[in-house]
Amino acid sequence: MTTKLKRLLVSVLLIPLFAVGGLAAPASADSGRAAAEAAGSAHGRSPADDPTADIKDRLAAIPGVTITEEQPTTTGHRYFLATYTQPIDHFRPWLGTFQQRFSVLHRGYDRPTVFYTNGYTLGTTPSRTEPTRLVDGNQVSIEYRYFTPSRPEPADWSKAGIRQQAADSHKLVTALKRIYQAEWLSTGASKGGMSSTFYRRFYPDDVAGTIAYVAPNNTDVNDYSAYSDFFRTVGTPECRAKLNAAQRELLVRRDRLEPRFIAANTAAGSTFTTLGTPDRAYEAGVLDVVWAFWQYSLESDCAKVPVAATATDDELLAWYDAESGLTGNSDQSLAKYTAYYYQAATELGAPYFDVSHLQGQLHYDYKELYSARSYVPKSIPTVFNPYAMPDIDRWVKREGERIMFVYGGNDPWGAKPFHLGRGSDDSYVYVVPGGNHGSNIGKLPADQSAEATAKVLEWAGLGGDQGDARSFAKSAQPGAPFGPLDVEGQRLEQERRPL
Repeated sequence: MTTKLKRLLVSVLLIPLFAVGGLAAPASADSGRAAAEAAGSAHGRSPADDPTADIKDRLAAIPGVTITEEQPTTTGHRYFLATYTQPIDHFRPWLGTFQQRFSVLHRGYDRPTVFYTNGYTLGTTPSRTEPTRLVDGNQVSIEYRYFTPSRPEPADWSKAGIRQQAADSHKLVTALKRIYQAEWLSTGASKGGMSSTFYRRFYPDDVAGTIAYVAPNNTDVNDYSAYSDFFRTVGTPECRAKLNAAQRELLVRRDRLEPRFIAANTAAGSTFTTLGTPDRAYEAGVLDVVWAFWQYSLESDCAKVPVAATATDDELLAWYDAESGLTGNSDQSLAKYTAYYYQAATELGAPYFDVSHLQGQLHYDYKELYSARSYVPKSIPTVFNPYAMPDIDRWVKREGERIMFVYGGNDPWGAKPFHLGRGSDDSYVYVVPGGNHGSNIGKLPADQSAEATAKVLEWAGLGGDQGDARSFAKSAQPGAPFGPLDVEGQRLEQERRPL
């Protein structure tokens, strides 16, 4: 029995309860408003419902939407930056509202629409994700709540999590379906891939399918064996040994390198209130270098890693800067990602791994320093919810349908991936051999790439034959040509972030 059929049966059973007022949906006010708007649209009362109106006018006519800017493109698309009025708490809307940024890349009313949850701050340059190119569609991109400027002031950080952002996505997508009525897909990479999965967990029927790239699934924060196993086996023994030696050398030469680290931060005006001291910030950066190498580089880049025994101080410090950033752990840099670290400290969890090769060189307890809590300002309280990620994981295994996960074989974030279960329907997991955190469908082996592409087209209503993707993978039509919008999209998805 498919999950859609299961939900239909549940809905039928619940109808009598709704009829007598036995149950109430959290979004009842939204439902009433949507019904009123639909009634009005039937009489042509709003430009939002006029297919002959300019897309800018249609978007602006949707209640809660404010168009802030239109940027030109050279590709025939229209691109708008906008805000949407969201409740601070979707389940207690009387607590107030805030403005959440989003963007629209308009291709055409007859095209599918891809909803991009990037998990972080909104990119404000016209760009296109891989699924958007494959279906030659529209793209709606949303800024994750509590990343600035999509943050209410003062901020109640308890409203910054999975459930509220899923409701943000649902509310915006529901509003925009008034204009874009062809099939919708959702996508995202890294934390955005997680966010696209979270959205489906709570609103499984909003979109026809989800393509989640490099999305980690840390269901047990106390079990870090998968990450330790990853670093013991990734790449070649020679590359692993070279990386570990260079990392250790950054601590061996701490007396010479850390003063230069401090000088660079002083020149940049950096402070270290969040992590506490420059010494803690330096050590935290050292702990990150090997992880960052495998996240963003390929095994062939191991040739560029300094040789610990012969490298100069300049070479080692330049490597530290390239992997962790000399100012990466300053208050000023961390402030951009407070919303991520808060969520890691309260819901997502953070990775740990074996650092025994650094024994005798660390000044601090590794788990305390490397914890997500260390990167959240002390003024913001955090309480970890151990049930948040297991709930998502169970849903994927028991009820998830039309979800595609794509991972990189050499990406440390893929050490704890999502797995499918007996209840997963029409869902897939692909791994790019040797791939990093920028892995996507196009980097898969040719037969798998064709198969995955065919499935994306099928979900978007463009695949023709609705049978198994393998049966028509070879005949799947390619998406729009790769171009500047896609280059910008790749740049945004490979931007260095904590996750």
